[in-house]
Amino acid sequence: MLYAGLDLSRKRLDFHLLDAEGETVEVGAAPPDADGLRRLSERLECQGEPIRAAIESMNGARFVHDRLELAGWQVEIADAQKVKGLAPLACKTDRIDARVLAELARRDLVPAIWLPDPRVRAERERARWRLHLVRHRSSLKQRVHAVLLTHGQPCPLSDLFGLRGRQLLAGLGLPEPWQGTIEASLRLIDDLDREISECERELRQLSADHRYVPLLLTVPGIGRVLAYTIAAEIGDIGRFPTPRKLAGYSGLCPRVYQSGERDLRGPLSKQGPRYLRWALVEAATHACTAPAYRDRYQQTKTRIGKQRGAKIAQIDLARRLSETIWHMLTREEPFAPKGATDPLAA
Repeated sequence: MLYAGLDLSRKRLDFHLLDAEGETVEVGAAPPDADGLRRLSERLECQGEPIRAAIESMNGARFVHDRLELAGWQVEIADAQKVKGLAPLACKTDRIDARVLAELARRDLVPAIWLPDPRVRAERERARWRLHLVRHRSSLKQRVHAVLLTHGQPCPLSDLFGLRGRQLLAGLGLPEPWQGTIEASLRLIDDLDREISECERELRQLSADHRYVPLLLTVPGIGRVLAYTIAAEIGDIGRFPTPRKLAGYSGLCPRVYQSGERDLRGPLSKQGPRYLRWALVEAATHACTAPAYRDRYQQTKTRIGKQRGAKIAQIDLARRLSETIWHMLTREEPFAPKGATDPLAA
């Protein structure tokens, strides 16, 4: 068997090919498009041996993975941070990175990441596209509020973008270009509202056939769209052997610094998909008033203090929700408060 290390950049794919003894067979580069990858696979077919390859996780790596696997290669996508820990380098170039990845593949030390199947990828794309649109809409709304603050205009309404809020904005009569900024922002917000509504309608329809969504809907603070987002980001719950693994995957666990008797807890690791982390925090925002979690939230908030207590209590509750979700999906049981005899009591 031959072992290939692949280093992807915007305009080329560097590769380093090793044999079973670690001797270099070939070094080169190819265009990272469909034709370039096809020519690369055909070029290396003359070696007459199966090829096992490794490529770092980055944008475009999955395209390379899929194309080369169709050509008969065995391709793994490596966690970039773990590769750096396994092979720290004093000098880092694309060719050196390819050589390191080839050696890791030869020694069977590639820290491979889990790759979702096309169905899960499509689910994630739908949920993430909605979040992308929501962020743009929030940014435009913040821009409008910033313009009002710039001109000393108070905002007496809770919803500045409702009917009464639109009437207030129309009657401000701000000088140009600020009045034009507000009018253009409102037009874009209306367009985004229509797109987001269409996305949410599609997600609600698709969630009816998802095996995890009915269970997630029984959790306090999780609606249908949020349940679909969480289910898409988790993928297959079977890949997490313990609830702590799911919590760690969400990035809601603090960084740990240990040396001898010294044990420090730092900020959140924020590893894993940020969309799952956002969804769990969003669910915790609503779940903090539910009877099952209200006491825990208030106790943590009071213990930490007024300045940081609410935020830390929210993160603690989000981490707790991730562990609860693991138990629910693993056992295929709906949510139940601790000590409840009827799982539907929630």
